[in-house]
Amino acid sequence: MKALLRTSIVVLLLSSHYFSQEPVSVISSRWFRTVRQAPETTLPSTSPAKPVNPNEKHFQRKAREQRTDNPRDPYDDSIEGRSAAIDKVVQQSRTPHVDDAEGYSYEVEVRNDTGKTVTVIFWEYRFIETARPANEVRRQFLCGVKLKNGEKKELSAFTLRAPSDVLDIASLAKPANKLFHEKVLINRIELSDGNILQRNDWKYADVKAAVEKVTSTPWGTDVCRAL
Repeated sequence: MKALLRTSIVVLLLSSHYFSQEPVSVISSRWFRTVRQAPETTLPSTSPAKPVNPNEKHFQRKAREQRTDNPRDPYDDSIEGRSAAIDKVVQQSRTPHVDDAEGYSYEVEVRNDTGKTVTVIFWEYRFIETARPANEVRRQFLCGVKLKNGEKKELSAFTLRAPSDVLDIASLAKPANKLFHEKVLINRIELSDGNILQRNDWKYADVKAAVEKVTSTPWGTDVCRAL
C-alpha cells in the first residue's frame, strides 16, 4: 500500500465546472451502524495424539453415535483425555480474548472517468448537523484499488467513530427529523501512471500521520481504512 502513495506529481483538481464530468464520480453513498465480528482464534494442539484403541474403531464410534442415551466418549474419561482437556483450558486462559466491535460502516459507490487506471482514492463523508450547522464533522478514508477507466466499485470502511461525537439537544428532541446534511467528497486520486488529482482545498499534509499509521500494518483483505 505504501508504494501506491506517490507524491511526486500533483495536478490540482479545481472546481467541478472545469470538467465535463468529475474524474471519479460518486454514484451513491450510505452509512449505518454495524458490528464487526472478532476473528476466530484457532488453538494449536499441544496434547498427544488421540490413541487408537478398540473404542475408537469405526464400528464402536458409529454405535455410540446412534444410541439415544448419548453415552460419553470413553476417551474423555481416560488419563489422556483429561490431560488434553486441561491443556485446552490452559491455552484458552492464555489466549487474549477479542470482543466483537460495535461501530459504523461508511460506503460509497464510485465510477472512474479519468481515462486511466486509479490505484488510490482518498475520500470523505462530511456531516453538518441540521440543528447546529456549526457542527461539521469529516470522516476520511483511504482505499487501495485497481479501478480501470469506466469501472464502478463500492468502497466500504469500518470505524468505531460515529458521524458526530456530539449532538445538539435540539437534534435529539426531534428524532423524526434528519440529523445531518450529508456529502461525500473525493479528495485525492492517484493514477497508475504516477499522476495525482487532488482537490485544491484539501492538503495531504493534514492526513500524512494518519496515513502512515494505517499503512504500517498489513491490510489483509481490507480495501479501505479510516484515517
